[in-house]
Amino acid sequence: MFDVDAYLRRIGWTGPAPRPDLDTLRTLHKQHLMTLPYNIAGQGFADGVHLVDVDEDEVFRTGIMEGLGGTCFQLNRLFHRLLSELGYDVSPLAASTAEGRENFGTEIEHMFIRAVLDGEEWLVDVGYPGPSYLEPLRVSDEVQTQYGCQYRLVRGRGTDGEDDRDGGEIALQRRGRVTRWGTVYTFRLRARQWHDWKDLEDRARAHHATARAADDSQGVLCGRTFHNGQAVLKGRRFLVVRDGRERVRTVVDDEEHRRLVAAVLTGDPDPAGLA
Repeated sequence: MFDVDAYLRRIGWTGPAPRPDLDTLRTLHKQHLMTLPYNIAGQGFADGVHLVDVDEDEVFRTGIMEGLGGTCFQLNRLFHRLLSELGYDVSPLAASTAEGRENFGTEIEHMFIRAVLDGEEWLVDVGYPGPSYLEPLRVSDEVQTQYGCQYRLVRGRGTDGEDDRDGGEIALQRRGRVTRWGTVYTFRLRARQWHDWKDLEDRARAHHATARAADDSQGVLCGRTFHNGQAVLKGRRFLVVRDGRERVRTVVDDEEHRRLVAAVLTGDPDPAGLA
């Protein structure tokens, strides 16, 4: 089922055969985010939680070609495969968020990608609900600006006792035009294997089996990127970032909530217009 040409067409690539360079990576990254939503419902828990032994052909069919999207374990894994087949030097990375550590007690609940181009390392992530970077970020000490938001990598000192030959823990931080620096997630520049997420898979399976929300809307987590920002609906909290300016509100009306879920997942109309 996995087909490079079909994948490229699905995310809007209209040029000649893509070359594994930085300009192409930037274009593919943003178009992927704009085309395919983060959608926790696309994880498909009906037959259990699968983070390691992922059926990539099935994910390609439903998540990519049918446009249902998915989580990092689906979107970044498929994008990793696409980039690899296009000739990029890529490897999976693991990250953690404060919420992930609280819910699952693990340091590697997020999956994203490192790409190496002409000796420089780049962070690639098409599977995070946001707000986060729309184009790849260079691994460097400089503050980088994208669409009104700033990003920086703050290096830790490796005080957790782990082997620090990879340079220790790094915090990816972001701020908007009028907001303070906040950590998106923390990570190490250590290449991972898919089976590294087996422990998380077991914990997520147990968590999913016991978690029951009285309000089904609280289980909603979806995100959509548009040309100059992102929209994220988490439970009933709706956040829109446009050119670095953020607007957040609580959605109390059930019908409006359903309309916003549909708008974020389909991208039609632009969720930014619904803030």
